[in-house]
Amino acid sequence: MYGERVTSVDRPATEPDPHTHSEPHVHAGPHAPEGPWQGPYPVAYQPVETDRFTRMVLRLHARAPRWAVPLAALGCVVLGLVYALISNPTQSDPDARPTCLLKLTTGLDCPGCGGTRALWYVLHGDLPAAARHHFLFVFALPFLTWLFVAWAGNRAFGWKLPEPRFSPKAIGLFLAAWGVFSVARNLPWAPFTSLYV
Repeated sequence: MYGERVTSVDRPATEPDPHTHSEPHVHAGPHAPEGPWQGPYPVAYQPVETDRFTRMVLRLHARAPRWAVPLAALGCVVLGLVYALISNPTQSDPDARPTCLLKLTTGLDCPGCGGTRALWYVLHGDLPAAARHHFLFVFALPFLTWLFVAWAGNRAFGWKLPEPRFSPKAIGLFLAAWGVFSVARNLPWAPFTSLYV
């Protein structure tokens, strides 16, 4: 009885199986606990230190007023509208090269071809001509406008405007329709030739 190992219920402990091989555990890393454990120990990854530019951007973002980001986004939108108005993409020389890289190299309309002209016609109140140049752009424009107003109003002024929620299925259907539209507008048969811009 004396000299025997006992468990918490005062029964003799079973001897370890000599056929099983167990290696001692070793703890690695700067915070390894001291003790008899030896063996592999999972090391937590240290966070990556941000570079100077990222820290500067984060500091500017933290100090900027809440309306700064919506105002910057609105500035980008206004610049796009001004560009569409000034450039007048509906007027070009008959022999002018297209600015779209895909159309320049292949002669095919890309998924966005006609969007700037459609925007120009929308700004001038000619919705049929805008839809003729890019129907899906005209269809999506009210949704994009409302999303921007709801986001910017909430971010800048705390407005609680209802934001439309689109399910992944709805977004997938829209992207599929855009893909079909992009293919159909390049088909050389009527009535698809009417979509060619």
